[in-house]
Amino acid sequence: MNTDLLRKDTWLSPDDAPAATSPDPLRLGDLPRGATATVTHVETPPMGEDHDVVLRLIEIGFVPGERVRVLAHGFPGREPIAVRVGNATFALRRFEADYIRVAVNSGVQP
Repeated sequence: MNTDLLRKDTWLSPDDAPAATSPDPLRLGDLPRGATATVTHVETPPMGEDHDVVLRLIEIGFVPGERVRVLAHGFPGREPIAVRVGNATFALRRFEADYIRVAVNSGVQP
């Protein structure tokens, strides 16, 4: 594993992302079905927690500037969340989606 990605000073931040239409980044897990958004950043987990999960999210394409679309929410409990990023579709657990911050593009507000 590349441990450089786990250092706080190398994480993707809101400053790395292009300007978006939503002023405050939202959690990806809070978006309604059908909403499109742009990733602004991936949250840094507390020390000792979920570093492998966040690293995997970055590796599969959840990086600043990438467009995402929420395709579906599971029932009951809105989990898993089906998300399209690039040309791929992923099913994320809610706690995974909550690390990803996005700005809404489509005018669909949660």
